[in-house]
Amino acid sequence: MKVVYPTFLVYLVTVITLFLASGVVAQDRISTEQYIETYKKTAIEKMLEYKIPASITLAQGILESGSGNSDLAKKANNHFGIKCHNEWTGKKFLLTDDAPNECFRSYKSAEESYRDHSLFLTQRERYADLFKLDIHDYKAWANGLKKAGYATNPRYPELLITIIEKYNLDEFDKSTSKKKVTPDLDREAEISYTFIPVNPSDFKVVGKSKEGRFIHSNNGIKLVFARKDESIEAIADEFDVYAYQLYKYNDLKKGHRPEKGMMIYLEKKHRRAASTKVHLLRDGESLHAVSQLYGIRLDRLYKMNKLSVGAPVKSGCKLRLR
Repeated sequence: MKVVYPTFLVYLVTVITLFLASGVVAQDRISTEQYIETYKKTAIEKMLEYKIPASITLAQGILESGSGNSDLAKKANNHFGIKCHNEWTGKKFLLTDDAPNECFRSYKSAEESYRDHSLFLTQRERYADLFKLDIHDYKAWANGLKKAGYATNPRYPELLITIIEKYNLDEFDKSTSKKKVTPDLDREAEISYTFIPVNPSDFKVVGKSKEGRFIHSNNGIKLVFARKDESIEAIADEFDVYAYQLYKYNDLKKGHRPEKGMMIYLEKKHRRAASTKVHLLRDGESLHAVSQLYGIRLDRLYKMNKLSVGAPVKSGCKLRLR
């Protein structure tokens, strides 16, 4: 026998179903407060490394991604609306924005998006004036971004400032006063800059510079090999980065000229080696040389092996790498 349900009952079931479905959708969204709590640490870390106010980074993330709820943020982990541009070789995400099917960068994680945002600002000449501003002056940074052409919206600075002041994001900028645990690289006499010769062909090629130089990868980090009598400044110019970044990435004192064949990282080194657990130190090898060989930050190498900066280490010593 065929069962006939009352029209009202069908209507009621439909309404309940739609209500529950809308609840699920609502739960998928996060609030601005949740967004800030999730990404404030990342914004502070990038501020300490790239000298961009955490308040500005967070405000841009909130504005550009709708507090992480936009399709671009959810499907491509792109929190800053950065488009592909000619130099982008990573994954892409097509989205209709100012024009149909525009190409946006797609990332493996939100943290990668935050890092690329920092690189985007530090590696482009048009944003250079931003880094002359006081890192605690978020209003100047907001107006500077608009002046440099980051966004076309004439109210962009006002929107950023409103977000910063509403959620007190400038409190995170005060983290610049915190002491960072890094080796004192100004103590030149205590840091040896010898390097361990390697064969470039042993490292994967992942790209080329604008001048045709091969870019290699080690421990997941991009690098090049220094040429004879080449300065860090020359390498920085070739790859459109600031020289101070390369000095920092490679744990070198400003003004140090690398020897021919030395590995020069174009990105920040990692906290540990990819797979090798121990390195047996040989004659003439320094901790700095080991940190370059495995793509490990020098301060982490000292810390893992419970050594003070510049402490003498004898050949035959087993160094922890992980």
